[in-house]
Amino acid sequence: MAAKNPSDGSPGSSRRPSRPGTRRLRVPAPRVLLTALAALALAVGTVWALYGSGWFRVEKVSTSGTRVLTPGEVERIAAVPVGAPLVSVDTDAIEARLRKELPRIAKVDVVRSWPHGIGLKVTERQPVLLLEKGGKFTEVDSTGVRFATVPTAPRGVPRLVLDVAASPSLRRFDAERLLRVAVGVTGELPEKIAQDVRVVRITSFDSITLELGRGGTVFWGSGEDGPVKARVLTALMKATPKAGHFDVSAPTAPASSGS
Repeated sequence: MAAKNPSDGSPGSSRRPSRPGTRRLRVPAPRVLLTALAALALAVGTVWALYGSGWFRVEKVSTSGTRVLTPGEVERIAAVPVGAPLVSVDTDAIEARLRKELPRIAKVDVVRSWPHGIGLKVTERQPVLLLEKGGKFTEVDSTGVRFATVPTAPRGVPRLVLDVAASPSLRRFDAERLLRVAVGVTGELPEKIAQDVRVVRITSFDSITLELGRGGTVFWGSGEDGPVKARVLTALMKATPKAGHFDVSAPTAPASSGS
């Protein structure tokens, strides 16, 4: 008699044949279940710690980098929500609010200082020219932005005088463009000479004069070829130290004259 196959479905067989089209259910190993539960618990705990607990909430606001503005002014406009979860603070909204309400601010970084602080790192605009009107002074920065009006002229900042009402060039070059030209000129001057400039006077696009301390002047001409004119002016002043008036409007043919 032939031997019975253990898997032939006979009563003595230890395995039952699989039905066609059925799939056996796999039960996850205990270690996999424990790992998944631990990850879930960690995620839930992290969310609770950041949003629900009192561990990471805003308790203080600090401001750095102010020169003319005060930390109190900056923090009042920033309106950081003290007591709120630190992670939920909208730093972009705070930055936008500060730049809108305080034009003197050129840049501000709003940073979270874990576990309880918000830091406001401010960079203020610096005036390079002043526009005087009605006894007050409007400050203009190196990009041509008018950002503040003050009752007293900041020390060491030249005044810009736009005397162009009768100039035909005003049709092509309006006052705003001439303002940007003047800003460009001041930015191209060597530091030592820039410190001595008291007035930048513009009567037309081609006629810019720098009025220096002790009555000296520099006829700059147009705003073109600024870097070349700056180098020529430096050399001319060294070559004729007793001169008081310098002309670099044509940098290939500069001139100087007595005081």
